[in-house]
Amino acid sequence: MEVGQYVYFALKSERMSAEEMATRLGLEADEITIRAGKRLEPPRPAVHIWQINVPRSSLLVDDMIAALVDRLEPYAQAIGALADELDRHEPGHTAVLQVVRFFGDDDENSEEERTTEASTRPRPLGWHLDRRVLDFLQTTRAELDVDEYGDTL
Repeated sequence: MEVGQYVYFALKSERMSAEEMATRLGLEADEITIRAGKRLEPPRPAVHIWQINVPRSSLLVDDMIAALVDRLEPYAQAIGALADELDRHEPGHTAVLQVVRFFGDDDENSEEERTTEASTRPRPLGWHLDRRVLDFLQTTRAELDVDEYGDTL
């Protein structure tokens, strides 16, 4: 089974720009989204987004999340304070740790290719969050959102 995956952490706001979030946190985003940058009515995107990414890779999801937490942990208190402020003034969910996984069929590959790739591909099922990650989520007031796509498991 072919697995593609990526992980990111995001702060979202209808009112505060991603640039302002970066200034407040002292950390530039890897990626930003500007509210209504594509369409004004109805606004699309609907929110500003400040985002830190872990790109697609062959790492296990656990390791991708750990790498993200390694990078953001020094800013956890500031992220939590900003998320708390945004939560007080806006409805919805402002801080999120997002995990996205795509499951696909690898029938087109030969047995040799599947065997070689198996050692470099992420394991298709099962991952966990350790206490450190749970503490980070609590400190940053973040939700965990996991999206999994595909038609084979």
